[in-house]
Amino acid sequence: MDIHIDGASETRKGEEIPLEDLNDYLSQAVPELGKVLEIRQFAKGFSNLTYLLTTQNGHEYVLRRPPFGAKIKSAHDMGREFRVLQALRPHFSYLPQPVHFCESAAFMDGAGFYIMQRLRGFILRPTEAFSAQIDPTTMQQMSLTLVDTLVELHKTDIQTTGLAQLGKPDGYVQRQVLGWIQRYQNAETDRVAAMDALAHWLQNNAPRPQKPAFLHNDYKFDNVIYDTEHLSKIVGILDWEMSTVGDPLMDLGASLAYWVEAHEGPTLRLYNATWMPGNLSRQQVIERYALQSGRDLTDILFYYVFGLYKNAVITQQIYKRWKDGSTQDARFKDLILMVKYLSERGTEALDKGVV
Repeated sequence: MDIHIDGASETRKGEEIPLEDLNDYLSQAVPELGKVLEIRQFAKGFSNLTYLLTTQNGHEYVLRRPPFGAKIKSAHDMGREFRVLQALRPHFSYLPQPVHFCESAAFMDGAGFYIMQRLRGFILRPTEAFSAQIDPTTMQQMSLTLVDTLVELHKTDIQTTGLAQLGKPDGYVQRQVLGWIQRYQNAETDRVAAMDALAHWLQNNAPRPQKPAFLHNDYKFDNVIYDTEHLSKIVGILDWEMSTVGDPLMDLGASLAYWVEAHEGPTLRLYNATWMPGNLSRQQVIERYALQSGRDLTDILFYYVFGLYKNAVITQQIYKRWKDGSTQDARFKDLILMVKYLSERGTEALDKGVV
């Protein structure tokens, strides 16, 4: 196997952080960090921007800030994400240690940011699926661990830990459906009939209530760090920007919406590595989660379809930023095709009645 630690590269043009200004700020706000010698950027991901800071004492930290041109404040609230790390980490050990939050920085055009501990390990990204050469037995263990760790998160007691204050579980599913439909309407650039059909179905097919839990809401291989020496072990989970308290099957549905299988079309292979030999199928994920959690998954089709719809909306929001000229990132120019593809997968699932 060719397993290596997830690394950073040169900062993309137009997304630079001025090193001198950052050091001036940190010397007053967090002097114990030491002087930052280098800023590099984690190039993956389509949402918040993530940078690697290397200090003169050899320590490494990660800085997160909103994307340039983003106007969706609730999706890029650095303060909330920082508070989530502070509140959850004592009860769920897979999070990086939060270090410092800045509400607004003039040298970042007024954007907020936060700094956290860097967790080192292997992230299974689609672009590295072939080069990693992971054998099917190991891949199956990684897949099982992924599901079991999500169950572990959902078993965290939101009352005794105080996590319940980070969300509003009552009416969560309905608010999510209506909220994401509104987000899509606000970001719409092209008429996509399948998106309209899915919105109508979701509003009229509410699932049975589930006991509330803490949700990650973007749980997939890209956001999970594995131990490079023991790939069956997860050492960290990243990107908690959409986390909240609500129906845990919304979390599972979001994961299933990313879960492309080996026999399916190649389009989504660029977005998740679940098609690799040894991985669980979506049905096996559902069965494993039900076994480990004891929850009723009768309505899982709703959650899967909602996950596809939400992913399509997020993709549409990013595409609109490119079409409006707020970003020149070439990765975004064809995302309207992914919006259409995801919504068509949702309508196909409804037609067949299976995840």
